[in-house]
Amino acid sequence: MTVSSSTNDLANSATLSVQSTKSTTVTNSTLGSAGQVIPDLICFSHLRWNFVYQRPQHLLSRAAKNYRVWFLEEPMWSDTLHMSVSKQTDRITVLVPHLPHGTSPEEAIRLQRQLLDEFIARETIRSFVAWYYTPMAMLFSDHLQPSLTVYDCMDELSAFWGAPPQLLQKEKQLMQQADVVFTGGYSLYEAKQNRHPHVFAFPSSIDFTHFSSARKPQPDPVDQRQLATPRIGFSGVIDERFDYKLMGELAERRPDWQFVLLGPIVKIDPALLPHQPNVHYLGMKSYKDLPMYFSNWNVAMLPFALNESTRFISPTKTPEYLAAGLPVVSTPIRDVIRTYGSKELVEIADNAEAFEKSIERMLAKKSSNWQTVDSFLKENSWDHTWNEMNRLMMAQLSVVVDQ
Repeated sequence: MTVSSSTNDLANSATLSVQSTKSTTVTNSTLGSAGQVIPDLICFSHLRWNFVYQRPQHLLSRAAKNYRVWFLEEPMWSDTLHMSVSKQTDRITVLVPHLPHGTSPEEAIRLQRQLLDEFIARETIRSFVAWYYTPMAMLFSDHLQPSLTVYDCMDELSAFWGAPPQLLQKEKQLMQQADVVFTGGYSLYEAKQNRHPHVFAFPSSIDFTHFSSARKPQPDPVDQRQLATPRIGFSGVIDERFDYKLMGELAERRPDWQFVLLGPIVKIDPALLPHQPNVHYLGMKSYKDLPMYFSNWNVAMLPFALNESTRFISPTKTPEYLAAGLPVVSTPIRDVIRTYGSKELVEIADNAEAFEKSIERMLAKKSSNWQTVDSFLKENSWDHTWNEMNRLMMAQLSVVVDQ
């Protein structure tokens, strides 16, 4: 895992190395400044825990080794005011504020603050890490006094369709309050590095053991079992970042190829999506089942549109596809080019014709040299990423680490 915290570091990203691969871990808690124990981490998320399994779930599942993790989601409408509590594991609990129907925006903020304070008092939480994915949570949490504030900026949310008008102002406030800022890729790092003294790039990592199981024969899932081959697959959220025009043109050009799309369709009119007979929308799949799907594909693709919402993305699926033993073709997303294309780990194509030619080459290849791919992936595990993040967090608390 590479960590960037200065312009010079980023310019030499090909040779970046983490200063230390060790991490100080205290079972069930982490020591903060002056030796106090920090047993809890409260995460403020715009994504739901049981939505697509991605960066928050990967990191916070590992954070649970160091902290009790409380994952606070965005509110839902209900008949009564309450906070629902759902334990995912002994160390991870999902919290959802339920607000009465008809609550005004101003009252919604006050009620979320009330529910949050009641929860903290009920659990007698005193020393904790405040971990933010959404700056909008500052509306009801800026009065808290955490031992450490972390902003894990996984996306440029202000560039997404339907972004709240206050988001940029709230992010500015969060950047002022945060002790450390992590970014989900190098492009985001470049955008944030001059706005905070402690910004570090942590691009998408990989659970190699999980996805490499796809390299061995796996049962073909029922909903794709009847599909012919070759199969070209995509797994992820199908939203404004998905290049549906590219997908439609590819399907038209190659009716003999089957395009398998896994993931929920959100924030985009389904009527805009291509619906040729060889395009198959199989819906969202559980994280544990993805290797079975990947094992029965021939090529994986990243058909992202080039727009404001994709300018800073670092797709988690890139290393997952590679770990599964799939050749990958992607549109020219900056972080994909920088991290994978420049090392010739994936092919880059900027239009349907180039995409088709890349896939043809991949289908014709009898074998690939996966040694370079595997060496790269094994150095970029989610375990290693979390350990480095926690080391940097503890450094911010003036703990002597690895002395």
